Amino acid sequence: KVQLDESGGGSVQAGGSLRLSCTSSGFTFAGSAVGWYRQGPGNECELVSSFHRDGDITYGDSVLGRFTISQNYAENTMYLQMNSLKPEDTAMYYCAASVRGGRWLTSKVECGLNEDNYWGQGTQVTVSS
Repeated sequence: KVQLDESGGGSVQAGGSLRLSCTSSGFTFAGSAVGWYRQGPGNECELVSSFHRDGDITYGDSVLGRFTISQNYAENTMYLQMNSLKPEDTAMYYCAASVRGGRWLTSKVECGLNEDNYWGQGTQVTVSS
């Protein structure tokens, strides 16, 4: 059984930083389509950043230049370094991985529900002004 576990969320002031981590049992991040989604209050699910299966990296326009996705292959852990946080970054952040070996994660999904992905339980990030 695949399990994804996020950690590192919390409350920070605008301009601060957080690093989210995602560990997995039963799934190898390397060479897979994996990434981070988020869903803020009243907002649709948004693909924040991802690795394509071939290693290419994507960022959403709203986080480009502020967030960095990375992996520790030896520890099978994925990270999302979030700098210069803004109140609009407030959301539940989800780690996700493609179930069927897809080349990339689909952008239009329901966070935590779409059956094309494995999902973590989510970690809350709250940014105050």
